[in-house]
Amino acid sequence: MTPPRVSTIILNWNDASDTLICLDSVLRSDYPNCQILVVDNGSTDDSVSRIRAAYPWIELLETGENLGYAGGNNVGIRHALEGGAEYVCILNNDVVVAPDFLTPLLAVLEGHPEVGVATPLIAEMAAPERVWALGSVVDRYSGHVRRLHAGEQVAALRQQLPAEVEVASGAAMLVRREVLNSVGLLDDKFFLYYEETDWCLRVTASGYRIVAVPSSLILHKVSAALGESSPIIDYYMLRNHLRLVGRHWSGLQRVLVEARIVLRSLLTIAAYTVKPHGGLRTPHRNARLVALRDALLGRWGKMGADVAELCCPEAAR
Repeated sequence: MTPPRVSTIILNWNDASDTLICLDSVLRSDYPNCQILVVDNGSTDDSVSRIRAAYPWIELLETGENLGYAGGNNVGIRHALEGGAEYVCILNNDVVVAPDFLTPLLAVLEGHPEVGVATPLIAEMAAPERVWALGSVVDRYSGHVRRLHAGEQVAALRQQLPAEVEVASGAAMLVRREVLNSVGLLDDKFFLYYEETDWCLRVTASGYRIVAVPSSLILHKVSAALGESSPIIDYYMLRNHLRLVGRHWSGLQRVLVEARIVLRSLLTIAAYTVKPHGGLRTPHRNARLVALRDALLGRWGKMGADVAELCCPEAAR
């Protein structure tokens, strides 16, 4: 009997080195029916030539422009579904997977038709014994996403049974085809950050379960694309946080959560204005200001040229 066809999507943006390491680990997978698809998200470096030179037989799609995490992955997801994939595995390019990581995820999905998404145990690449996340939950009071079991020991969790979670990590998830057909793809208006949270909340609202599977393991190089902190992150995190709350909260609860987010942001903006630390904090302050403005005006998707020039000119290139 032929095992289900899995299409694994790896999104690359100006980061061939990490993508090649990720590909090398996926190619060592012991799962026999896995198609690998690399989506290059408008890289401006030599990523495409390096990936093609290293793995000429792997299919590589070029978007021609940076469509963000959501838009770039959507290109790959559409292609995978058109090619007949029964399951789609979304991987960050900065992860390394265990050879048997797919098998436990598939076992859960195959054995439980009500489960639409499975996510592995994600350990920190710099400290493989430490958990980065085993699924996440959303705090309804603040709208923040909290990674479950973060900082705990991997060994203590590996033998635990799969458990239901609210959000699967965008770094690694295996999705049933019918979920994508029913719920739809990632919302590319987020462009970057919170898009997988929004999508997972839509999945559970549609009646599917999301399950974290400790026996499936990957290593994650945290914040490889943009670093630990940058004005770009500040902008997208704040603006998209408000978009997430606006889409999934309602009534008085929505008003209160949005008010808390805005108030905290204004206090940070004031602090960065009073103590700019020689101008180092000014781009971060500006990013938060325009994030609030764009959320108010409903400006979503990729940041505009005016935003890039104001707070992070490197994003305009």
